[in-house]
Formats: sequence, C-alpha cells, structure tokens
Amino acid sequence: MPVRMLSAAQLSALLPGSGLATPVYATLAEQIRILMVDGRLVPDQRLPSERELALRLSLSRTTVTAAYARLREAGYLRARRGAGNFVALPHGRSASGFVPGSLRTRENEIGWNCASGAASAGLAAAYARAAERLPELLAGSGYLPDGLDDLRTRIAAWYVGRGLDTDPDQIVVTTGALSAFIVVATTMLGRGDRLLLESPTYTNALEATRRAGLRPVGYPLPDDGWQPLELGRTLDQTGSRALYLIPDHQNPTGLSMDESTRLALAGELHLRRVTVIVDETLVELGFEGRRNTPFAALLPGAISLGSASKAFWGGLRVGWIRAPHSLVPRLVETRASLDLGTAPYEQLVLAELLRDPEPALAAQRDRLRRQRDHLIELVAAALPDWSFERPAGGLSLWARLPAPLSSRLAELADGKGLVVTPGHRFFVDGGGERYLRLPYTHTTDVLDEAVRRLADAWRSAQSSSTLLRRSGSGIDLSA
Repeated sequence: MPVRMLSAAQLSALLPGSGLATPVYATLAEQIRILMVDGRLVPDQRLPSERELALRLSLSRTTVTAAYARLREAGYLRARRGAGNFVALPHGRSASGFVPGSLRTRENEIGWNCASGAASAGLAAAYARAAERLPELLAGSGYLPDGLDDLRTRIAAWYVGRGLDTDPDQIVVTTGALSAFIVVATTMLGRGDRLLLESPTYTNALEATRRAGLRPVGYPLPDDGWQPLELGRTLDQTGSRALYLIPDHQNPTGLSMDESTRLALAGELHLRRVTVIVDETLVELGFEGRRNTPFAALLPGAISLGSASKAFWGGLRVGWIRAPHSLVPRLVETRASLDLGTAPYEQLVLAELLRDPEPALAAQRDRLRRQRDHLIELVAAALPDWSFERPAGGLSLWARLPAPLSSRLAELADGKGLVVTPGHRFFVDGGGERYLRLPYTHTTDVLDEAVRRLADAWRSAQSSSTLLRRSGSGIDLSA
C-alpha cells in the first residue's frame, strides 16, 4: 500500500496548543499516542523525522528521539530501516462489526447500539393504502430488479424537488441503503481495490467493504469537518479508486458539510478519476429547516444512495441508487444477481408515503429533536466531563470521553444490561477509544435509564483504569 506521509507541520497542527509538561519527551509521546488511539493518526502512516519535528516544535532532537523511542517500546510506532517511523496499534483490528451489538435477549436489556427508532406517523395508513393496490401487481412475476415504476418516478421527483434534475431511469430500487452500497461497490470496484471512507464512518458500510474483498482506507475526519485539499491528497497517496461520503448529518459524528466545502471538494474530486458514492440516508432528518445542495448536483458523476429506513422506519427495507444513465444497466445487472428485487408490497408502501412525505417527516424530526435535547440534558448532568457538539440533525450524539476507555466502558455497560457500540468499530484503522455514539432514537424514559446505567458503568471504568495506572508504569496500554 502506498505510504501515507505526515509532515511536521501537519503533526504539529494536531497536537494540543498548550506547552509540554515535564518530562517533555514523555508528554510529547503521550500526546502523539492519543492521536493514534483517537484515529487521527492511522496505521502505516509515516511520521516526520525526529529532526523535522524538533525544528517545528522548537525542541531538541534528543527530546523527540526519546518520545519516538517510548512509543516504539509501547508498540505504537514501528521503525523501518532507512524509511522512518510508522504508526502501529498494539491491539490489532477488532472483530467483525457487521452486527455491532448483542444477539442475546435479556430481561430489561437496553439495546443502545442501533440508531433506529419507532415508525413515523402515517406509516400504518400507508401500509393500508398499499394493500389496496397490491392486486394490480399480482398478475406479474413480482421480480423487479430495477424497482417499481411508480416508486422510481416518485423518488426521481423527490430529487428534482431538492434541486437535482433526475428522471426515473436513473433510479434503481434496492433492499435498503446498505444493499445499495454493496451493489455500487461490487459493480464499480474489483477485489483488492481501495475504497476511501471517512474515519469514523458507518460501521456496516465498513464491514461490507471488507466482506466484498475491497481494501478500506481511512480519511481521518477532523473534528471541524472535511478538508478538501487533505482529502484529495489522501486519495492520491493511497491510490484509492473510490470514495464513500456521508455529507449530511454524518454517521456517527453528526457533522454536515457546508456549501463552500461541498464546492471545494467537488472541485478536488472532479480532477480525479474516482467513483464517488454519496450516502444521503439522513438528509431528511435536519432540525434547522435548511437543505444543502445535493452533492451530485455539484459533481454529476457522483452516485447517490438513499433509504426509507432512517426517515420513516427501520423495518421498511427499501433503499435506492441514483446514478448517471450510463451506469444504470450495470447496476441493475449486479442487483439482479444478488436478490432479484425488493418486495413489491414494501415498494408500494414507500410510493404511498412519497405522495406527501412532509407531514410524516416533520413529525419524525420533531420527535427526534425532543429526544436529542433530552439526551443532551441527561449527559450534561450525569457525565459532565464528557463533551460533544450539538448535532443539527441525524440520529445520535458523538460523545468524546475524557479518557480512552470506550471498549472497557462497553464491556462494563453490557454487564449492566446496556448494549453500546465501542468507538473503535467506527474507525477504519483502529483507534476511537475516546468516543462513543449515543443514539437519541429511544423514548425519553428509556434514555433516562440508559444514561443512568452508562454513568454507572463509566464510574466503574474510571476506577479500573486508575487501579491499572497505579499498578503499572510508563505509557498506559489500557487504551
């Protein structure tokens, strides 16, 4: 894999702005290590030389050399003769995250690992109307590899309403957005090809990438959002053939790409021959009443993914692909080889919902906004040393922990009947131990109990971490 290089200026920008406490080399080593476990530095990324970093930080070369040596001893750096020092993670890659929670059924268990909630208002009525229309489909085979004509027409009209000229022949209906992603990835890429994903990203897309025989590559997503020039450089350095983006209420961070960044990134991508896959499954769940320009309107070759599962109900397994006309026959052929078509009844249900979707969507947004605000108040009161940005939409908070204990916290929470997904499952190359995704899709009474159990588990995690540090020395490897 091509080497991903980090300059002294880039590493310096990632380090905290305050001065280094003594001993300086140990503090510097710890700051760099935290960037690794947070997923900001990724495995096989080459760090700047000791001399370059010393000059940039106004430190002696001996100090930087000692910091690098400390990281190598702890397993966080690997030296290659004549090539430099490369990031490593001593814990290895996590187990499969395709089903990222417990499959057990325990009394009083709260599953807080899935960002999906109750059905939207009006769904039952849409099912009833669809049942009345079902006889019109029964004369046919029921195999619709490209989708029901009526539904494709309504999805195309939805794109037109968002400012993206689309006709029904550009739409391929799938069994959810994850199915849409798999169809696109396996059509456009071959085994061994590299796919660049934001890191952190949607866990099931990451796992599906691996299962398809593709090679996932992470773009460390900064806390303040996408950096188009840096993302472009990452594409170049890694030789990635495709890019998977979630620009609206990004899962799990909740970030949304503003208009100027969209324009700049579209410009960067236009210069590169890469397949751009844009996941828009959360685009309708914005709480502030404004919509950004669809990415495919700025980059006509982009392929967009959508779904009814997040906006209306997880049990409504209908998604879709919007693609340039030239790609649709290939996508339909791939889709037909996977499952022959989405159930016609569910397609009729979504077609009925899309006749007038706004009342159901408005009710869904209002419910999620209330639950978001309730969860924010709960976390601020019970876990005051945790931090997060208030998301403008989507389904979850992305909480930053004051210590890299996400995996340990998940283990302890499980013992208290609370299933959460540890942060590392969202990161392409490991790390993420300072993060935890907290969905606000449950009702407020369930959120009350979930946060109570989480706070209890956090106290236990802190206590066990303190004991470990007191019993050991050097860098704390518990992260």
